[in-house]
Amino acid sequence: MKIHLLCENEASDMVWLAEWGFSAFIEYGDARILFDTGFSDVYQRNADHAGIDLETADTVAISHFHRDHTRGLLYHRFKSRKKLVLHPRVLTAVLKTDEEGIKKDYADIHAVIDRDFDVVPSEGAYEMAPGAFFLGEVPRVTGFESGKFEDDPMVDDTALAFRTPKGAVVVSGCSHAGICNICEHAKTVTGQPLHAVLGGFHLLAAENPPVDETIGYFQAEAPEVLLPMHCVDFPTLAKFHQVFGSPKYGAGDVLEV
Repeated sequence: MKIHLLCENEASDMVWLAEWGFSAFIEYGDARILFDTGFSDVYQRNADHAGIDLETADTVAISHFHRDHTRGLLYHRFKSRKKLVLHPRVLTAVLKTDEEGIKKDYADIHAVIDRDFDVVPSEGAYEMAPGAFFLGEVPRVTGFESGKFEDDPMVDDTALAFRTPKGAVVVSGCSHAGICNICEHAKTVTGQPLHAVLGGFHLLAAENPPVDETIGYFQAEAPEVLLPMHCVDFPTLAKFHQVFGSPKYGAGDVLEV
């Protein structure tokens, strides 16, 4: 399988665009999955630069309702209706705010979803293609992860998981549910140990995240590939690099398993 990073906080070099957000185009066997769409048209422009035809996507999957993962839907150029897999809360959720511009964004996102996509709402795990899973609601099991964003329980926050001959590959959007909670659920759904974990880990100092506990979890699980990126602050990225040798991937990078 190949995972093309189309949107991330940083670009791998000067020929790619970056913004605060996440999007990945995943080739898994014969399946083509667009996971999240970032905040703007950056994912489209990077796909064009990479020579990726997003029209070939079989499925679009959304990790959670926040705009840095969904607002790019406003810029989609799909000619055919795509299957859109998401937690049903994404269809109605709005970030708590008094800003009318943000509220309008969500209204526009919901309208585009209703108008242009064949929606597959799923609270539980959903097999998008043989061996490729939308994880659905993630049980909070670790004890050290809050599983929340501020006071929002974020029941819609989820990730994707893929069976491979080397083990489960987990691609997370933002991990408000807790990246370790997500990985435990992925192991249950796929029936495999972890091989690779990448994407947003949501470890930001302002929220007092359980960095040491998360590092301890991955030391015990020992995935071969561990790539924290979107919504992980620089000191935490440095710790992951120190402990695991994790490089920092960004927009334009490709991971092949």
